[in-house]
Amino acid sequence: MSLASGPGPGWLLFSFGMGLVSGSCPNNCLCQAQEVTCTGRQLTEFPPDVPLDTRRLFLNDNRITSLPAMHLGLLSDLVYLDCQNNRIREVMDYTFVGVFRLIYLDLSSNNLTSISPFSFSVLTNLVQLNMANNPHLLSLHKHTFANTTSLRHLDLRNNGLQTLDHSAFNHLMALERLYLSGNPWRCNCSFLDFAIYLIVSHMDPSDDLSATCVEPIELKGWPITRVGNPLRYMCITHLNSQDYVFLLLIGFCIFAAGTVAAWITGMCAVLYQNTRRKSSQDDADDEAGQRVEVSKGIFQTRVNSNQEFPQLI
Repeated sequence: MSLASGPGPGWLLFSFGMGLVSGSCPNNCLCQAQEVTCTGRQLTEFPPDVPLDTRRLFLNDNRITSLPAMHLGLLSDLVYLDCQNNRIREVMDYTFVGVFRLIYLDLSSNNLTSISPFSFSVLTNLVQLNMANNPHLLSLHKHTFANTTSLRHLDLRNNGLQTLDHSAFNHLMALERLYLSGNPWRCNCSFLDFAIYLIVSHMDPSDDLSATCVEPIELKGWPITRVGNPLRYMCITHLNSQDYVFLLLIGFCIFAAGTVAAWITGMCAVLYQNTRRKSSQDDADDEAGQRVEVSKGIFQTRVNSNQEFPQLI
């Protein structure tokens, strides 16, 4: 075959460019029709050679410990990411910077301990988010869902959450299903705002009867959607024994401070009166002394006058 009949330079460049875009299928994974399936392949890290035009990526049932933003950010067409049942420990602010088209994200059954406040800030198209079965996830920042305005399904079951900031849900106007059961909810006064939010927003969790309080003992077993009014009574209108003790201590301190202040004021008044009395007495003594001196002077003058002009006999 002559060189003229072979593939030209233009065709070679085109093939090379398409190879960069499509990429090669990761080892032990199945790739077809913009879908990559790496389920149960014992992967310990994110596969670096995922085709760039991938729209659906299945990484579930592996041993992946992190999601590298450098590799994940190249998948700008990704809309579906399944990472359930791995060993992912944390999600950083920049993790999903490049996958702004993502609609479905599953991070359930991992080892999540922390989620940075703005981890999902670029996921404005996210519709379903699953973070269930992460027992070491103890809290969520109030800005965690700040920009996920399209979110409709949020699963937070079987985590270690004890309370939630109600402002974290202010922007989730499209939210339809919220799963909260299996968490050790502490229905104390810090939980009051979220409990009232559930009442005012009419956002009954889809598992509302299973999402219950573990403490205080008075509300143990109560569904969190029904503790708003009891908490309002306990935390706002009702005083418990500790409140009475606190008020008693405050009253005693005020009484003691008033007594000390009155005693000091009285002492100052007595000292002032004594000083003023002594000053008045000294002035009177001085005046009396001056009068005596004047009298002596007049008497002496008269005596001298008598001696100077003797009477004629």
